[in-house]
Amino acid sequence: MNFTKELLFFFSALGAFNGLILSCYFFFFTKKKHLSNYFLGILLLALSIRIGKSVFLFFKPDLPRIYLQIGLSACFFIGPALFYFVKSSIEQTIVIPNRWKWNFAVLLAVILTMGIVFPYETYPKYWNLYFVKIVYLQWFVCILATGFLLRTMLHKLFSKRKIATERNINGFEKWLLSIYGGNILIFTSYVLSLLPINYPIYISGSIAYTFILYIFILKLLYRKKTDDLFSASSNKYGSKKVDNDTAAVLIEKLHQVMFEKKIYQNANLTLSELSKEINVSVHQLSQLLNDNMGKNFTAFINEYRINEACTIMVSENKLTLEGIGYEVGFNSKSTFFATFKRLKGTTPTVFLQNMAK
Repeated sequence: MNFTKELLFFFSALGAFNGLILSCYFFFFTKKKHLSNYFLGILLLALSIRIGKSVFLFFKPDLPRIYLQIGLSACFFIGPALFYFVKSSIEQTIVIPNRWKWNFAVLLAVILTMGIVFPYETYPKYWNLYFVKIVYLQWFVCILATGFLLRTMLHKLFSKRKIATERNINGFEKWLLSIYGGNILIFTSYVLSLLPINYPIYISGSIAYTFILYIFILKLLYRKKTDDLFSASSNKYGSKKVDNDTAAVLIEKLHQVMFEKKIYQNANLTLSELSKEINVSVHQLSQLLNDNMGKNFTAFINEYRINEACTIMVSENKLTLEGIGYEVGFNSKSTFFATFKRLKGTTPTVFLQNMAK
């Protein structure tokens, strides 16, 4: 391998490796657990596997066929991951709908069945002539469907009133359009490699992926604020009420956290801390409590505190009433007594006397 090829190998393989690292970041290490981050992780993982396959095939043509099969199979997830990443970002989806789960489950079942019934080792002709075309057709359809989701942003981007519209394209929209455009560039590179032209064009998709990936990384590293890249502005999208199915799932998670961790016992508990426990934004949790549960954060927490206080009172314990208040999370005796009377219609003293009768 001469120096030029070594350099080409380095840059093309670098993108695949760092894509895997970045996909792990979006899966496990992002502070904000947006659903869109997981789809972005799937997209980067699928692209990295596909790019890795291209790199090793280009520089090592005698690569075992199972690796070629894995690389091409990963391509089936690129288009759907792109589509659902953009859709979940725009719609600010909190919990993945069952329909989306079924779509991925069916896709996975089809890929596994196809790989078992028609392994690349035995049927290379089927993979090279038919399956690869199905992959790119599906990818192309997903690109078109994603473009439809982004039609408003694309219209603003390509509007003749360029100067006026650029001011209206925020960081969130630029982020989505950048990922969409990068996907189109990589797709185009691989489609061109199918044409009967110069073979080295095949590796251009890997090179394009490397440079696009590093542009994204630089965008993340050098922004003072990145939250706006992963969620739309609250004015445009944040006012939409949490749908009933999503609300039911989140409410169940809320009650589970309160029951198992008893975090209401923390007198300094904040809305932000509770939102992290169920992996939603502060705004979304506030919206859930107010719109779907009909109460604010303080009322929600205090209900748990008072119910816990009642449980302690009827049990055999040595705590004073003031001690019980501190035990369940109140930071003063007066607040505990006032809240208890408001929720139970009587004072803790009278409640305890009635229990003793």
